[in-house]
Amino acid sequence: MTIFPRMVEAALAEGVVGRAIDRGIIDVRVHDLRDFTTDRHRVVDDAPFGGGPGMVMKPEPFFRAVEHIRAERGQPSVVVLPTPQGRVFSHEVARQMSRLDHVVVLCGRYEGIDDRVRTLLATDEVSIGDYVLSGGELPALVILDAVARLVPGTVGDEQSVEQDSFVRGVLDCPHYTRPAEFCGEAVPAVLLSGHHADIRRWRKREALARTLVRRPDLLAGATLDDEEQEILSELVTQREKEHGDEGD
Repeated sequence: MTIFPRMVEAALAEGVVGRAIDRGIIDVRVHDLRDFTTDRHRVVDDAPFGGGPGMVMKPEPFFRAVEHIRAERGQPSVVVLPTPQGRVFSHEVARQMSRLDHVVVLCGRYEGIDDRVRTLLATDEVSIGDYVLSGGELPALVILDAVARLVPGTVGDEQSVEQDSFVRGVLDCPHYTRPAEFCGEAVPAVLLSGHHADIRRWRKREALARTLVRRPDLLAGATLDDEEQEILSELVTQREKEHGDEGD
């Protein structure tokens, strides 16, 4: 639901999401909020009660639009409002939404949306980060992309999805392709060895090392196999020793 449908439609024409739409794996409809106004100027905003800067989006078009969707496509499983006040959008939230049949996303603009849309119409509020954007279209596309790739068939290689960062609470390992040497930096020799067991262990170690350094908070809830737990223990011991040596 947006006042800039072409902004959203352009993004939906490309990449894995565009291909999934073309193949009928997911169905995405973009609704122009101005189609649900009643005046000849198609006004969707008005001055805020109490004064102040900017304009506020009116509640009526949102309610009419969702009612139209209900009549056309049935009751939505969830009506999502992207907002800084919402719960943080994460891989787990995307996974939950990917299991739903029908998701509606309301895109705000200007100074905000009349709060009655939040209290009476939205059933979920999510934030994609602690920063300010001009509108809800980019958050909506982020949500759509993250959710769609978890729908079976959207991504051609299901194993690729399973190995994504955050799936198990571990960041991804480094990836390389040809040429084997570039700007004086060579691809790690293990990846050229053809030894699959060594490559698998190297990838696990690198992923865990990255997570330990960059996002150690993820490890508390990470799902690790026995080999990964052993590697993590080695990495933690090594890190503690290095920090101890620096202190000496």
